[in-house]
Amino acid sequence: MRGLLSTYFPPLPRSVLTLQAGGLVNSFGNGMVIPFMFIYLHNVRGIELGVAGLIVAAHAVVSIVAGPVFGSQIDRFGGKRMLALSLVVLAIGYASYALVHVPWQGFLVAIISGIGVGGFWPSQSTLITGLTPADQRPSAFAMQRVVMNLGIGLGALTGGLIATTDSPGSFTALFLLDAATFLVYACVMVVLVPEPALRDSGHGGRTGSYRDVLRHRPFVAVIALNALFIFAGFSGFDVLPVYAKNESGLSETQIGLLFLVNTLVIVFTQLPIARLARGRRRMPTLALFGLLWAGAWLLVPIAGAVQPETAFAVLVVVMVVFAIGQCLHGAVAGPLAADLAEPRLMGRYMALNALSWQIGFALGPALGGAGLAVSPNGVWIAAASLCAIGAACTLVVEGALPIRARRTPIPAAVSA
Repeated sequence: MRGLLSTYFPPLPRSVLTLQAGGLVNSFGNGMVIPFMFIYLHNVRGIELGVAGLIVAAHAVVSIVAGPVFGSQIDRFGGKRMLALSLVVLAIGYASYALVHVPWQGFLVAIISGIGVGGFWPSQSTLITGLTPADQRPSAFAMQRVVMNLGIGLGALTGGLIATTDSPGSFTALFLLDAATFLVYACVMVVLVPEPALRDSGHGGRTGSYRDVLRHRPFVAVIALNALFIFAGFSGFDVLPVYAKNESGLSETQIGLLFLVNTLVIVFTQLPIARLARGRRRMPTLALFGLLWAGAWLLVPIAGAVQPETAFAVLVVVMVVFAIGQCLHGAVAGPLAADLAEPRLMGRYMALNALSWQIGFALGPALGGAGLAVSPNGVWIAAASLCAIGAACTLVVEGALPIRARRTPIPAAVSA
């Protein structure tokens, strides 16, 4: 029982647990809004689907541009201040979606919310890294993924109960509730979380620049590999609902259940997998993750060739395998990037790490959707091939890593 409790409730610093609690509230708010954004813009406000897609894309593009700008300011002012600023901007941005009636207003609000997202991820990652001892970071980042998925899953369920296209006010309620979760997180973080004091790395107090980060070849290799995986993985993940509906004949309820399966697997297996990864080589773990994603995507065309009942069962397997891969990735990717970063440039390192995610999230769905239009089955073979290529590249990248970063550390309390 003690081992089970320590797995699901790892002994992390109180300030980190406070951040995770705030993140749970925040991701709950995001879950209420994100799944219904297209429905709101198109069905409620009458904005054409193509334009609605551009509004959502503008949000992603702005976050890509804003991230590196925030990274340099994090190194100057600290992760706590910049996270608070990001949360306030996000609150303003998402509350303003309730005022959108025409496309130009949607683009303006998307720019505001995109700026907030661009600052949120590197700020939060910098805080978690600075507040957590190196040997506890795998557990901290694993818990971050658990609370994020749990919050989004519960939020999506709640949002589905509140939102109805017959009542535009129900969507206003969603946006205001989401904005409130950002402010709650900001208040909790400002009052209860200290600003970590990052060590100076012997550079006389110089903050440096992005050129210093880009000259760090192992780190650049790791985030480039991460961008490839996120692109290849989510080029399929985000278009899977369309494929499941049009090619496999699944209902909306069945599609919702598929994503619930994904959430539950992550919630229940992320922390145990992070525990199993202790002391093991990181890059072979990432290689296994890439192969699991490749195998998952190769199963999808089968779902397009069978009856809906069988297709649903196949896609449940796909989502389980994909989720286990996500957990392997969560046990390695974030902690590895943090361990490679120089403390004096932590904000910039975390901004570029977040950028590797944002590029993958932006390009994956766009090219995945285009590929689905050209060849509904070919897109899965292409995505699987890229995941397999990434798996092979991990073993090449391992040789560039410093010895100390090649294995997931074992917490001192565990190794003693």
